[in-house]
Amino acid sequence: MVFPEERSSSPTRPWQCRIEENGRSVVDTQLDESVCPGSLIVVSNRQPYRHEYDEATDHGSTAAERESEQSADGTIGTGSLDDRSITVDEPTGGLTAGLDPVIQHVEGTWIAWGDGDADFAVTDDRNCVAVPPDAEAYTLHRIDLSEDAVEAYYRGFSNRVLWPLCHEFPDLVEHRDSDFEWYRTVNQRFADAAVEHASADSVIWLQDYHFALASQAIRRAAPDSVTIAQFWHIPWPPADTFRHCPAGKPILEGLLGNDLLGFHVDRYVDAFLECADRFLPAADVDRETRTVRHDGSTTRVVATPMGVHADSYARNARSASVDLGSTFEEAAIPRGCAVGLGVDRLDYSKGIPERFAAIERFFERHPGWRGEFTFVQKATPSRTEIETYQQYGEFVRSEADRINRRFARPDWQPIVYIEEYISNETLAGLYRHSDVMVVSALRDGMNLVAQEYVAASIDGNSCLLLSDRTGVHDRLGSHALTIDPTDTEGVVDQLERALTMPPHERQYRMNALRSRVFDGDLESWMGTQFDWIRRVHADGARERTDAALDRERNRDHDRDSHEPTPPV
Repeated sequence: MVFPEERSSSPTRPWQCRIEENGRSVVDTQLDESVCPGSLIVVSNRQPYRHEYDEATDHGSTAAERESEQSADGTIGTGSLDDRSITVDEPTGGLTAGLDPVIQHVEGTWIAWGDGDADFAVTDDRNCVAVPPDAEAYTLHRIDLSEDAVEAYYRGFSNRVLWPLCHEFPDLVEHRDSDFEWYRTVNQRFADAAVEHASADSVIWLQDYHFALASQAIRRAAPDSVTIAQFWHIPWPPADTFRHCPAGKPILEGLLGNDLLGFHVDRYVDAFLECADRFLPAADVDRETRTVRHDGSTTRVVATPMGVHADSYARNARSASVDLGSTFEEAAIPRGCAVGLGVDRLDYSKGIPERFAAIERFFERHPGWRGEFTFVQKATPSRTEIETYQQYGEFVRSEADRINRRFARPDWQPIVYIEEYISNETLAGLYRHSDVMVVSALRDGMNLVAQEYVAASIDGNSCLLLSDRTGVHDRLGSHALTIDPTDTEGVVDQLERALTMPPHERQYRMNALRSRVFDGDLESWMGTQFDWIRRVHADGARERTDAALDRERNRDHDRDSHEPTPPV
């Protein structure tokens, strides 16, 4: 049998990467010149490289607080300044790693928030630095944000308004008076930086919900020939939820500054078009072509589901220890015990308490599984400066403790709860050797963890329980076991089904899931993005040419109509 990761890559893809052991993309073959139709400028809240003072030589200074992420930072270089050593690290995995080789190839520009404590010690007077440190292939332009800006723009409007709203938690929206103005100000700063680097043929690609106003600001200042695209990585809510947005009209108008606006799945596209139609009377919304005409420009809205570095996860899983005892020893899981797994940020959208309620009910209904099944929950603290997240984390921990007190035995506990950092090897081992993964998100734009798990399930003998409220369910739902995360009894039924499923059915389902994950991996998604960008870039060029010809014809007509009539 040929595993998906052993298949040759499609020769029709315009660019190709290989993944190193640390999960980082590097150029493997020559990238086709058609990847990007012009100079590429990426605007992202997250930067691809971060400079930090080495704490061992920092003479008492401490690193700036940063939000914890599931992926670890890997040190890739060192330097020094004023007798203090500087380390350079990069967040591994995901879009940041996927885009890096592309921007290296096109010698583009990346604009991001500089959140490392030595970031601006190494930049020039424009806040720019050449990266990667060992190659200096492209420009990283860092935006320096004050603590007030971070509090209002990032922790405030981005994560107290847009995040809960888009995940359909309107009751959790916290609108503070100055947050939106700070959000607008920071968006303008990123837009100004993009315009500063733009040339007539540039493609400016913005990432996510932190920049809902930036595209419109860029459109007003950049050359008409610039192509502006944005991908919205979280869900887009129904109109009845979006109406609670305290700045709904400016948000919609801002996003319609894009030539191309991408979402993960069709239902988010449809929801956005409904909002534009309902809340912007001046907008001309065409549901059939999925275009919106507004303020003299046209925005094409598309659905392109994002994937993961499937080959990398399969490779890491293959190199992970096959010995269950060594893989699970740190987590104190008894040898021979069936294992369930959850891997999430500590975010209220992930449905962890609902998952724990189902685990508790499972042991009530099936006492024979006590001592025979352990659920491992890897949770990463996130946005801990926001009180809602603090309270959520406390509740999740208390529920794990309560359930363990109720069912635990001297040599076994039902829930192994982990917040500490675990290595990529340990995570790969957990993915590979878990019998079932439970993804019970209450709302999720896509959910990349489900795809990571499938990619790492190289033995094909595991099951995926997947919430029908995730974007990835549209791709994997037919061969995963579908759950409604709020239906405790239904989740228990599916969990029991997964643990007792015949081996041949588990193999069949997982093989089908793996084929879909590998066919729709991050590389495929990136190729699709640039296909669309090239298309709208070409459409824009044709529109500008037609408009110029129309203006020329009008000028000729005006000249002819004003010429004096020759004498008879």
